[in-house]
Amino acid sequence: MKKSKKITKLVLIGGGGHAKVVIDILRSYPSLELIGIIDRDLERRSQKVLDIPIIGDDSILTELIMNGISYTFVAIGNNSLRKKLFEKTAELGFQFINTIHPKAIVSSYTKLGQGIAIMGGVTINAECVVDDNVIINTGANIDHECRIAKHVHVAPGVTLSGNVTIGEGAFIGAGATVIQGMCIGENAIVGAGSVVLCDVVHNTTVVGVPAKVITG
Repeated sequence: MKKSKKITKLVLIGGGGHAKVVIDILRSYPSLELIGIIDRDLERRSQKVLDIPIIGDDSILTELIMNGISYTFVAIGNNSLRKKLFEKTAELGFQFINTIHPKAIVSSYTKLGQGIAIMGGVTINAECVVDDNVIINTGANIDHECRIAKHVHVAPGVTLSGNVTIGEGAFIGAGATVIQGMCIGENAIVGAGSVVLCDVVHNTTVVGVPAKVITG
């Protein structure tokens, strides 16, 4: 007699557009049961996201833990808010799953943290390190030996050439390219379509081809 697989129940935090993509990926995991969504937006509170009900706001997280729901995923695109909620739920004792699209290619020689979203069409090559609470969005290409720190968002269509380092909280805009060996500082922003040919320091925004600093 075959043993039935254990079903892991989890709650999703965030009910916006990013959450819809995450929900779609989670449907490919038969061992997961998404029981509901936590969302602060009062206008969305009585709605569903796709077919998943919004069951409350942050105030019910402690109750969920007490009732045995100990797994979560923070499905929010904004880096600072995602960081805040990731850290809050971790302090409450939640554990985090990784949400990896079945059509993403992730090298077995890549090291992944927790709470990571890897969307469809992504390629992550050998000896990369992707830390906690990172988004690698649709169609991004992460080449060998890249290091992506916590709470980073790599937008759709980004190319990181080999041995690129992305600092904590940075945002790499859609379609941007970072050439090999470059370092992007903490909380830096690389504008959509930019081509980064040199290091970007912390807390600056760069745009253009080649990318140049506009704030910092």
